Amino acid sequence: MATVEGNQASGSVFERQLPRSLDAEKAVLGSILLLPQVFDEVALIIRPADFYDDANRILFEHLLQMHDGGQQIDLMLLVERLRSADQFEKIGGAAYLAEVGRQVPTAAHAEHYARIVGDKSVLRSLIHVGTDIVHNAYDPTAETRQMLSKAEESVFGILESRGTGDLAAISEVLAKSLDRIDARMDQQHAFGGLETGFDDFDQMTGGLQNSELVILAARPSMGKTALAMNIAEHVVLRGGVPVLFVSLEMAALELADRLLCSVAEVNGHRLRNGSITQDERRKLVQTAAEISQAPLYIDDSPSRTMTEIAANARRLKRRENLGLIVIDYLQLIDPDDPRDPRQEQVAKIARRLKGLARELEVPVLCLAQLNRQVESTKDNKPQLSHLRESGAIEQDADVVMFVHRDEYYMSSEEEREEVRGEADLLIRKQRNGPTGEIKLAWIHDFTRFRNFSQKPYAEFEAYSTAEF
Repeated sequence: MATVEGNQASGSVFERQLPRSLDAEKAVLGSILLLPQVFDEVALIIRPADFYDDANRILFEHLLQMHDGGQQIDLMLLVERLRSADQFEKIGGAAYLAEVGRQVPTAAHAEHYARIVGDKSVLRSLIHVGTDIVHNAYDPTAETRQMLSKAEESVFGILESRGTGDLAAISEVLAKSLDRIDARMDQQHAFGGLETGFDDFDQMTGGLQNSELVILAARPSMGKTALAMNIAEHVVLRGGVPVLFVSLEMAALELADRLLCSVAEVNGHRLRNGSITQDERRKLVQTAAEISQAPLYIDDSPSRTMTEIAANARRLKRRENLGLIVIDYLQLIDPDDPRDPRQEQVAKIARRLKGLARELEVPVLCLAQLNRQVESTKDNKPQLSHLRESGAIEQDADVVMFVHRDEYYMSSEEEREEVRGEADLLIRKQRNGPTGEIKLAWIHDFTRFRNFSQKPYAEFEAYSTAEF
C-alpha cells in the first residue's frame, strides 16, 4: 500500500506544470523593444533556450541576431524579419507583438526580469535531469558507477553552464593580488604555491600554483611516475596537504610498495624478490606507520573518464580540502565519446583538466607520454612538439616539463658511467615564468629523485634500467 501511495505521490510531482514565468519572458522582450541598449545586460544573464514559450524564444532569437549583426532594433524591422522567416503568424502575429510591447512601461527592470527567466530555466533543467536520473535508475541493465557519474555530471553541467557574466574591477583584482603577495612574503620560502621538495624547481616556478595545469611528460622508463610520487610524497608528508593520486597504469598496491621503498630508502628490486634484511623490514614498518597518517588518496581504477575523476576530486575537495591532483597519465583517461577522433578526444581531456584545476582552485599535475620522434633528435631531448597525439596539451597547460636522463641513451658503459645518476627536468613552457633546465639526482635503487646537490656520488652502483 505504501508503495502505491509513493508511486501516486511521484506521479503527482511529474504531472505538475514546469516552472516558468511567461509575464517575465514578455517583460524581457518588451524592455528590449522599448530600450535596445539593455540587451547587453540581458544577454549576459539568459539565452534563447531559457525561454519556456516558443513564441518568446523565437522573438528573442531574432532580436539577438539583430543585435549581434549591428542592426537597429525596432518593431517594424522585427516584423519584417519574422515575415521573411515565415514565423510572423507562428508567434501570434500583430496581436501578440502588441501585447509584448504593452507589457512594461519602462525598461529599467530588464535585468530583474531576465534573472527571473533564467532562474525558472534552471529549475526546469533540474527537473529534466532529475527525471532522467529516475528513469535510468529503473533500468535493470544500468551500471551503478556509470549512473552515479552521469548523474553528477548532469547536475554540475547545469551549474557550469550558468556563467555569471560579472566583470571584475581592476581595483578589486589588485587588492586580492596584494593580499596574495603579503601571504607569500609571510612564508619562509616566499613560494606562492605548493613546495615540491625540489629547490630549483620551486625557485623557478614558485611551486605548484593553484588553478594551474602542469604537464609532466617523458618517454617510458625516464621516471615520470617516480617524480610525480616524490612530489606527492613531499606535499602530503612535509606540507600535510591532501593529495588525490589517480593511477590509471599502476595498481595501488604497487604504488604503495614504491612509496615505501622510496621514503624508507630500501632497494625495490630486493623487496620484490623477498631478500630484504630484518633492519630494512623494520625501516619499512616504521615508514608505513608514518605514511599511513598522511592525507594521500589513491584511485587505481584502470578505467576512468574525466567525469569520474572530477567527481572524486570534488568530493575530496568538499570533505578533505583537497590541495593537489596527480594523474598518471593523460593518454589513459577514457574519452567521454569514443567515437571522436583521437586528437579531439585528447584535446577535450586537456581542456577539462584545465577546467578542473580552475574550478577547484588546486594545481593539477598530469603525466603524459611523448611520441617516438624525440628519439630521432640529435641530443634526444624532448621539445613541446613531441607531446603525443595533440598540440592542445601544450595549449591548455600552464607549465610543460619533461624528464630526461642521458644515461638511458648512452651506448657504452664508459659513457653511462659519466652521467650515471643524473637527470634533467626541462621546463619548456611556463605561462607566468621563465623556462630552463634543472639538474636532478636520480637514485635508481629507491626509484627516487633528489636535488642535485644531494647526489651521493660515491654510493652509486651499477644497475640495469627499469621501467617507470
